[in-house]
Amino acid sequence: MKRSFLLYFLITIIGIIFIGRLFQLQIIRGSNYDPIKNSAVKTEYDYPERGYVYDRNGKLLVANQLSYDVMVQPNQVQPLDTLEFCNLLKIDKNDFLKRFKKAKNYASYLPSVFLKQLAKEDFAFLQEKLHKYTGFFIQKRIIREYPINAAANVLGYIGEVNETLAKKNKYYQPGELIGKDGIEREYENYLRGKKGKKLLQRNNLNKVTGSYLNGKYDTLPENGKDLTLTLDIDLQVYAQKLMSGKRGGIVAIEPSSGEILTLVTAPSYDPNMLVGRKRSKNSTILFNDTISKPSYDRGLLAAYAPGSPFKMMNALIGLQENVINEQSSFKCYHGYKYGKKSTDFMGCHCGIVGRPIKLKTAIAKSCNSYFSNTYKRIVEKNNKPSEGLDNWHRHVSSFGLGNYLGYDLPAGSPGLIPNGKYYDKRYRYSWNGSTTISNAIGQGEVLTTPIQLANFTAAIANKGFFYTPHILKKVNKKTIENPKYTEAKQTTIDKKHFTPVIEAMHEVFKTGTGKWSQVKGIEICGKTGTAENFIRIDGHKVQLPDHSILVAFAPKENPKIALAIFVENGGYGSTIAAPITSLLIEKYLNGKISNANKYREQNMLNLSLQDIYAKLNQKPKEIASGTK
Repeated sequence: MKRSFLLYFLITIIGIIFIGRLFQLQIIRGSNYDPIKNSAVKTEYDYPERGYVYDRNGKLLVANQLSYDVMVQPNQVQPLDTLEFCNLLKIDKNDFLKRFKKAKNYASYLPSVFLKQLAKEDFAFLQEKLHKYTGFFIQKRIIREYPINAAANVLGYIGEVNETLAKKNKYYQPGELIGKDGIEREYENYLRGKKGKKLLQRNNLNKVTGSYLNGKYDTLPENGKDLTLTLDIDLQVYAQKLMSGKRGGIVAIEPSSGEILTLVTAPSYDPNMLVGRKRSKNSTILFNDTISKPSYDRGLLAAYAPGSPFKMMNALIGLQENVINEQSSFKCYHGYKYGKKSTDFMGCHCGIVGRPIKLKTAIAKSCNSYFSNTYKRIVEKNNKPSEGLDNWHRHVSSFGLGNYLGYDLPAGSPGLIPNGKYYDKRYRYSWNGSTTISNAIGQGEVLTTPIQLANFTAAIANKGFFYTPHILKKVNKKTIENPKYTEAKQTTIDKKHFTPVIEAMHEVFKTGTGKWSQVKGIEICGKTGTAENFIRIDGHKVQLPDHSILVAFAPKENPKIALAIFVENGGYGSTIAAPITSLLIEKYLNGKISNANKYREQNMLNLSLQDIYAKLNQKPKEIASGTK
């Protein structure tokens, strides 16, 4: 009786366990059960085409091409002739073991890349043999192709997903491709599309017998969205040619919209270098180049002293704070004496000695004395330098300087606009306008990036407002209406104060430092700059060749383009930055360079500063002292 009861009891318990397990699988897990983890199910992904990228005029910038990866699903791999397989893939046994171990450690039940981007001839040969190696298969991939060798810093590149990212983001598998920089990274979710998935049922011999659950979990791929950028690729290519042999950055913006027309960093590289199996080798070369830094976006990241273009900022603030007006004048005796010591003197090359200088002439001739007096009045207003500088900082910041601006590219630098607290800490509350007088002429502690200065120039062109710079114009040919980029940002300067500054900027190209770079028929408003350049060697401050700078917009009425140019170690702004600026403006507004300016164009195309850079890299001390 007891034995019979025990038998019935065991049968009942086993039945309950089976029923419970079935209930768990079919009811509780149901459709949430992940069939991918089932060893009897093979998963095949169907990768979509990544979205194409065009410039503002519809020219193709980024396309796609087919690639072939060897995939492995470790839990399906059976004993194989390793030597033969390695010969097929052109790898050695150690490499095979290393790759297999990496795939197994990630997830034995998931496919991952074993060998990426086979050549077409290798793919055709391998495809015939691969049926002998269970667990390995070929996966088609879409990789990028760049029809035009330009704008690598804007477009970015795609690279492999690593295990860490794959574990954080379940959409990706190790070895898949993802945007790594530029718009490829910024707009990854638009460009990548949605991959399709096909689940195949296997039998006990690991042979595919058909779709898993009649394709219940299968999905179709969705191609990525096409993007239209604000970039003018013709202007971009031309600007890159003009910067050949030079280092620096160029940013051009459409003032009426904030659309980025050109974003140049020099030197740069061919975007096709980071495509295919050579990507790894080339990326090592590019990213490890700490001298030329071709992968460093100087237009967005390099923070330079803005030099004389910053004088316009102090002019605007001086007018707004009512410490100067259009008729205010200061005398210049070859510079500005700001302290008691003989060395407390800021030299000036405006060429006007002992005569009163007013605002228009001060900007046109770039008088250091005029703007030193103006800055001192701003900071020492009400005899409270710290509060005065905070007020100055508030005005400067309203133009987007000292922050990241909010543009839609992943790289950026905030630059530096010091405030009262900055100097209180540095000088222990014992300072005044004279202590920080270098800020008057864009030297001192002030640092700006080319995109910030271009945006500042666009705000002047608009007489007091700007739109956040941005690079995306359309998605699938539909214009994006993002308030972040379509709503104007107002500066703290009243509109009326911009008119005299704009007139003075126009005078720069009529009779001032930019007069040799005029373009017939185009009224250019700008400001040249020559920024001193220092480094520290063995604890000593050493001066190197100056940077050449220019900001400008054109035409004067209804401006179509505003730009900033930095040429590292290029010397005077009038000698390199000014002619490059006028050529870019003429190219954009007229579509070509006139015969009258062909000589100027040829000079800039042929001009190289590589000898200077080579010497600086080797012996900056000797260059600074003028010795050989």
